[in-house]
Amino acid sequence: MPADAVRKPRETVADPEFGPWLAQASILVIDDEPGMRNFLMRTLGPRCKRLEEAADAEEASRKLDEHHFDVVILDNIMPGKNGVDWLAEQRGIGFFADAILMTAYADLETAIRALRAGAADFILKPFRSNQLLNAVARCLDRVRLQRENYVLRYELKSTSDHILLRDKLIGESAAIARVRQTIARVAPLPTSVLLTGQSGTGKEVAARSLHSLSDRADKPFVPVNCAAIPPDMIESELFGHLKGAFTSAEGAREGLFMHAQGGTLFLDEIGELPPLTQSKLLRVLEDRRVRPLGSEREIPVDLRFVFATNADLKAEVEKGRFRADLFFRINVMQINLPPLKERGDDVQELTALFMRKLSSQLGMPPVPIDPEVRAALARYGWPGNVRELRNLVERTLILGRFPEEFTEEPGEETVGSEGSLAEIERQHILAVLRETAGDRDKAAKRLGISRKTIDRKFAAWNV
Repeated sequence: MPADAVRKPRETVADPEFGPWLAQASILVIDDEPGMRNFLMRTLGPRCKRLEEAADAEEASRKLDEHHFDVVILDNIMPGKNGVDWLAEQRGIGFFADAILMTAYADLETAIRALRAGAADFILKPFRSNQLLNAVARCLDRVRLQRENYVLRYELKSTSDHILLRDKLIGESAAIARVRQTIARVAPLPTSVLLTGQSGTGKEVAARSLHSLSDRADKPFVPVNCAAIPPDMIESELFGHLKGAFTSAEGAREGLFMHAQGGTLFLDEIGELPPLTQSKLLRVLEDRRVRPLGSEREIPVDLRFVFATNADLKAEVEKGRFRADLFFRINVMQINLPPLKERGDDVQELTALFMRKLSSQLGMPPVPIDPEVRAALARYGWPGNVRELRNLVERTLILGRFPEEFTEEPGEETVGSEGSLAEIERQHILAVLRETAGDRDKAAKRLGISRKTIDRKFAAWNV
């Protein structure tokens, strides 16, 4: 079999003995001995998704430039350049995958040099196939755990709406039904999607629905709120960096692009990206390659992009705050999430769902939703949309009652008028502001709206 051949099994099935990730792994084998390469290919080929081989360090370097590998298995003694030196060199120019070193010499010096070069494990020749497979499984498990822990930080910062909504867009209104139909049509395709709509309308829930209905559902879903990351850190967070790339870079780290490898990267508040990062994102979208900070190598990435914004990106382009070429690149398929006030009786269904789920989560008895409350829920304008409704229900459970403005029957002269809805909205915002002792930032968080929205409301009310 030629050294540049690739074995791609028609189907790989998770092996219970060596963990669930081996069947999804991409592995590169580097050894100058054809017999050893053949043994490794026969051992790994039926068990992993992609397997390639290289006969020397030069060929291996070319393959790293062309493809992403989860694990590299390399011999230490090779002509031209030994495995430890090659590994150290690759770490210095942007190589993040785990490496397993094969050696026939079990001396302490080799072990120390291998660890310093960045080897995750090493096995002694001769070895049995189970020893190799266990080493690979350990690497895959460790990397998966590290990535999941890192991504969890962003999960905790994101809204919890998707947890209660089980990654589904709840409701029977025509507006939300159209959104579900569009998601179902586009989910199986590799097309990038731009989700638009007011804050709190469920854009992350829609993004998770796209992911769960796609062929990437068993791969990572990585949510990133671009507005929540300081501008001076966002490039490092997204692209990763090498040791010494900047003052505080004490070690190399993969970025979120790599953590989403094979899955879906959800970039929320895309309009908040700094101009330089917008330029680099455009290149990633065009080339599907990522260059970590301080790296000489561009790493191939295979992932689906889903973007979201509550801003008018066309207006931002006209004002020069968002790149026109990036806007046209991400605006391939746009899905608008309707505001809650345009979803009819969905507010009643969502209120009942949140009441049931949150009461169980908080360990508190559900609060009855009386006819007066239902009427007020229907009249209210919901500037914070689904997120505001969720927060209202949580606050109701804690207090043991709905706020007064949701329990009082409106006067006959205002029932059904535009003024009644605006007045309920005004009373509710002012009541929440009183509860937070006038702190507009806290009130905005409770309401599920931005501080700017509260400021605009107060300016309109001359308060």
